[in-house]
Amino acid sequence: MSKKIALPLVFLALLATPAFSQGTTETVISPKPTVVASTSWTAAFADLAGLEGIQTIAPASLRHPPEYEITVSDIQKIQSSSMFIYAGFERMMQTIGTSVGDVQMVQIQCDNSIATVTAMAEKIAKIAHTEKKSKERVKDYVETIQEGAKEVQELGLKGAKALVNKNQIYLAKDLGLDVAATFGPGPVTSAQIADAQSGGYLIIIDNVHNPVGAPLAAVAPDAAYLIWRNFPEKVGHEALEEMVEDNIELLTDAFKK
Repeated sequence: MSKKIALPLVFLALLATPAFSQGTTETVISPKPTVVASTSWTAAFADLAGLEGIQTIAPASLRHPPEYEITVSDIQKIQSSSMFIYAGFERMMQTIGTSVGDVQMVQIQCDNSIATVTAMAEKIAKIAHTEKKSKERVKDYVETIQEGAKEVQELGLKGAKALVNKNQIYLAKDLGLDVAATFGPGPVTSAQIADAQSGGYLIIIDNVHNPVGAPLAAVAPDAAYLIWRNFPEKVGHEALEEMVEDNIELLTDAFKK
């Protein structure tokens, strides 16, 4: 049985109150979105699943979208949709639980590895019956990472020793880096700082949504310090692919002569 967290009474009261246009008793009906996603990241997975016209709850411009505080109008948007896609780590899920009316609730795993993106896009596509379109989009995504891995190899970085934020290890591994140690998402420890200083790392990769690696970079000045994204800065077609391309470019640019 799915676990549902009760909404505050004020939320329930507002949700039960119809919206009226000024000066009339007619109910204002908003266009019904087909799919709503919790963040730009889950929306990007929906795009790779072949879906169109995806709306989000947390703004893509936020530094840390999972911390977004949901509003009554957000809940109404979800209620009026046919499908809501979420990851489960969002703060908003503490409020709405895992059941919102008769909306199809789809929970996915979020990381940018080829394996996870392929599996989660397939999961959503099977529900939405968009398998053919999804395969084409996932193919393009996979080719983007494969081309990045080829460039990494050409630069002599395949197997390069890397110290990586736990939220960024997936892409780093797919590109062929040796993720020898990890850090985050909490503050780095004195042991991790000592390891960064003596570990001979060529690359340190941090996470822009919660960067904590600056002390590691400070004691390893010969290592390239990169800060990657997980949540796309926009909602739209190929948002995740473009973001991954930017991450790859940060890596390769740091080692081009």
